[in-house]
Amino acid sequence: MDSPAAAFIDRTLRSEASEWRTWADGDASVGGLRVYGASVGAVRGTVRDALRRHRGLQHDEITALASELWATPVFERRLAAIVLLQGQVDTLSGNDLTRMEGFLRDARIPELIEPLTVDVVRPLLARLTGVEAERARRIVTRWASADAEGLRAAAALL
Repeated sequence: MDSPAAAFIDRTLRSEASEWRTWADGDASVGGLRVYGASVGAVRGTVRDALRRHRGLQHDEITALASELWATPVFERRLAAIVLLQGQVDTLSGNDLTRMEGFLRDARIPELIEPLTVDVVRPLLARLTGVEAERARRIVTRWASADAEGLRAAAALL
């Protein structure tokens, strides 16, 4: 069951759907993910509106919401999770790399792998220092030889 914030995002993305866009994106499926047909602008606006409706979300609520959105294999929900994290990247810590690894492992398509890597993971890594930075370097090195294509692609982008 979706939290109120996730339910709002899902409901709004569905209402922003365009049959034409869904058809143009390939039979309502991209990389095995369902597609609602909402534009990238609609996804960004929906996340912005959700954060206004649900003010004061802290790190744990933000990352839980991102995980909740990601759990349903719908392109726009997963893109909304990335947009949410992009706007909150300054609150993320090295411990969040485990969550990002899970997302990348299951990202399936470059349209999710690239923004998650470039706009969330890269700035997160750039902020880490000391032991946390060293741990992160080991994680990314492991990604380069992982069995999951999303992790290998992310390591190459970093």
